[in-house]
Parts: sequence; structure tokens; C-alpha cells
Amino acid sequence: MPPLISHRRVIDHRRVINRRRAAATALTCALLIPLAACGDGSGSAEDTGGGSGSGAATGAPAADLTVLAASSLTDVFKAAGAAYEKENPGTEVTFSFAGSQELAAQVKQGAPADALVTADTRTMAGLSDDTGEPAVIARNRLVIATGKGNPQKVGSLEDLADPKLKVVLAAPEVPVGRYGEQILRAWKIDVKPVSQEPNVRAVLSKVSLGEADAGLVYRTDAATATGKVDAVEIPDEQNAIASYPAATLKTSQHREAAAAFVAWLSTPAAQKILRGAGFQQP
Repeated sequence: MPPLISHRRVIDHRRVINRRRAAATALTCALLIPLAACGDGSGSAEDTGGGSGSGAATGAPAADLTVLAASSLTDVFKAAGAAYEKENPGTEVTFSFAGSQELAAQVKQGAPADALVTADTRTMAGLSDDTGEPAVIARNRLVIATGKGNPQKVGSLEDLADPKLKVVLAAPEVPVGRYGEQILRAWKIDVKPVSQEPNVRAVLSKVSLGEADAGLVYRTDAATATGKVDAVEIPDEQNAIASYPAATLKTSQHREAAAAFVAWLSTPAAQKILRGAGFQQP
């Protein structure tokens, strides 16, 4: 008869096996848990970055920004805004374009916005209590816009004094109007404008529609209507330089995101867009 195996020994043997299995399982879990935690943390950080639009290029927080900007920035800022949104997924930039004096009035009235870009430092300086520290992001110069082909043969500032010429200027409270008045007065050129417009785009529109023979606009604005107007250059010694400062607004609900956008305007990527539109270096 084969020897009997003690029932107690079988039970003890099974207990040993079970204990070893339990220990192996515990060890496996101990090794896997940190890895899982790391994986969750990594995935969570990536999801948060993508979902919040923190922006791979600038690290700017996601936000819906409203930027008040001078009329002469209309075309270039549309391109710049699209580039900024591409660099910062989750961020949307909405622009409100108007004459700088109109923008200043909006700021004073508490218009909900996050940043401001004017076409002159004077207007920005008058809003020092409402803005952060401004930084000049671009410069510009004036040209004489004429009808396509320059039918009246305007060749210089002096020609604008011809009483038979219909000249349109921006109002003196508008930066481009003030610059124009400055250079005309400096060279003692007496111009009687047929109208004074609220912003540079209105001046350009009058000329391109044939409602005026000539007008003083920024070089960059004339470049946006090359098929409709000609641009007569003004010599540097007779010209004025327009500076464009940008600043955050203290009433912004997205101060950090607004500051990131304003700072981005001075980066090589933004400056390349501005240079491509004809704006000069700050």
C-alpha cells in the first residue's frame, strides 16, 4: 500500500503556494502602479495643454481676447491674429478697428477689451491710467494717395495746395490727420480739404472711389489698394514717422493672456508679418 500523505501537509503546501502567488502579485502591482501613475500624469498634462490651449509656441493661457486697434492695422492684424491663434490653440483674438481717438474714447467709457494698439504715442500716453506699460511694435510713414494712374499728375506735397484739386484729409484729432497737418504746416503748404475723415481708411476710400483727387494716408494703407490708387512718395525730410504702441488694458479679464499677445507682437514671427505689410521696424 502506498504511503499515506498527511492531509495537513497538503494544506500547508497549498498555503505556501498561495502566499508566494500573493507576494508575486503584490510585487507586480507595486511595480505597475508608479508606471500607471506616471502615464496618467503625462496624459493628463498633455490633455490639459491641448484642451486649454496653453500654446506650444508662446505658452500663453487660452482666452478669448478683444483687441482695440488703429484702422491702419486692419489688414495686417487679421493675418497676425490668425498666426497667433495657430500658435496658441484654444485662443481666439477679435479685433475692433477704429481711429485711435475713437479707441481712446471707448477705453475711457469702459469698453470690454483686453489690449490696445494706437497709431501714435500721444493717444496712448493719454491713457496711462488705463493701460499697462506700452511698447512700440511698428512704425509707418505717410504718402499721397491719388486715383489710379494719378490723373491729376500730383507729384509733391506742394501740389496739394492747388485749389482745383479735391484733397481729403483725416481730422486733426486722428493721428494720421495730425501727422498730415504737422508736415503741411512745417512746409507752409496751405491745403483746403473738401472733407476731414474720422480715420485713414475713410480717406483712402474717398480717393479710391474717385470722390477726391488726393489724400494723405499711411504707406501701408495705400499698399492695400494698389489696384485702385497710386501712392506718391513723400521725401523723408518732409515726412512724419508714425509710431504704433501696444499695451494691455487694466480692465482686462484676461490680463496674463493679453500680456502674452502684446509681447508676441514684438517677436520675430509677428514682426515678419508687419514687415511684409510694409510697416517699419519699431
